[in-house]
Amino acid sequence: MQHPTTPTSLDHLRSRWTLGQRPLVVLAAAATVGLTVAVLHAAFVEHGYRRFMLAYLVAFAFVLSLSLGGLFFVVIQHLARAGWSVLVRRPAEALAANVLVVSLLFLPIAFSVLRGGGEIYPWAQSASMNQLARHDEPAARASASAGYEHQRLDRRTLAKRAQLNPPWFVGRWAILLAVWAFLSLRFWRLSVGQDTTADPATTVRMERLAPPAALFLGLILTLGAFDLLMSLNPHWYSTILGIYYFSGAAVGGLSAIILLVIGLQRAGALPRAIGESHYLDLGRLLFGFTFFWAYIAFSQYMLLWYANLPETTSWLRIRGLSTASGDASAWSIVALVLLFGHFVLPFLGLMSRHVKRRPVLLAAGALWMLLMHYLDLAWIVLPELGPKLHLGLVELGLLVAVLAIYGLGLAWRLRPYSLIPLGDPRLSESAMHESAY
Repeated sequence: MQHPTTPTSLDHLRSRWTLGQRPLVVLAAAATVGLTVAVLHAAFVEHGYRRFMLAYLVAFAFVLSLSLGGLFFVVIQHLARAGWSVLVRRPAEALAANVLVVSLLFLPIAFSVLRGGGEIYPWAQSASMNQLARHDEPAARASASAGYEHQRLDRRTLAKRAQLNPPWFVGRWAILLAVWAFLSLRFWRLSVGQDTTADPATTVRMERLAPPAALFLGLILTLGAFDLLMSLNPHWYSTILGIYYFSGAAVGGLSAIILLVIGLQRAGALPRAIGESHYLDLGRLLFGFTFFWAYIAFSQYMLLWYANLPETTSWLRIRGLSTASGDASAWSIVALVLLFGHFVLPFLGLMSRHVKRRPVLLAAGALWMLLMHYLDLAWIVLPELGPKLHLGLVELGLLVAVLAIYGLGLAWRLRPYSLIPLGDPRLSESAMHESAY
């Protein structure tokens, strides 16, 4: 419902974010301390370097999902020609454009893959088919860095070398990151450029860009998830994993947008025109994608369990989801935490519109969903180390370090610009937005 009244709450609008130096110093210090703690702790734990790299992969997949979730939000708003979201769109645009920082964070993964140690991906071990044939299977098994069958450089893995080889992997990711960067920066530059020109044609250009952007985003996000997460087990395959990662990225991106909007408004950097109706609609989106994540997660589990193929059920078994006796592990507890923490509790909590209308409660729910989203990614990646629960100082330190670097990039991008799209022709519509119920 739109009211034909002139919003008076835009008079407190700040065109620029007056962020001081102290938050930047705190973020830089957090990155340094987190990385130091992770490195020092990894030096004294089992599988130290390998655990460090797998924990880094979790942190990288987490911040990448925030940028992709932000890009998804921007794209669907332009696809729908939505007016309500204009006031809250700039933080999402900044999250999306922060994929440039994520691209730099990919460098340690690229280095690990190219050096041929196989710390993250078994297929990245430097061994040829001739060496395997010469030493036969026992030697290949002896070269494995862990006890799971798929971590041995066997013939099934080497048969996929046309796709799973270090140079082509890094090359593919250079292309994926370049496409994501192009799309996010295109929306960003058009949007911030419109702040000075106030040209309605700019909005039309963004709306025309949205359909192909949605197509490319869905396609390359799926390919990226296959490379980043599914190839941890080169014997395993699931056509659902791409959309599973997308659903988590949507939840993570929306949660980050909600926290940014609430935090910036509390700091006085966003106008009072952002009200209960905006938070209600953001909460509805978060509620919807929480349910969507659960639907996709159950679909993947049900199809893999029902098919009962050794190549696919092994992935469930090492993550504690096998129904066979004796296969339960510490990761079974994490799976139960995800069931209740990532779906049941937030589903019941976010169902109420009273929760979604109250910034404090909505922020608490968004922060909880970010925690569950990280735990979900850890549950996908870290069981590759074994049945023991590996969630300690290495993982926490790297998460803090990577998030702090990501936050520095976000602050750098937002500081010179207005925090709302000043030139968007639907700005007044967004300021007068009231939800119908």
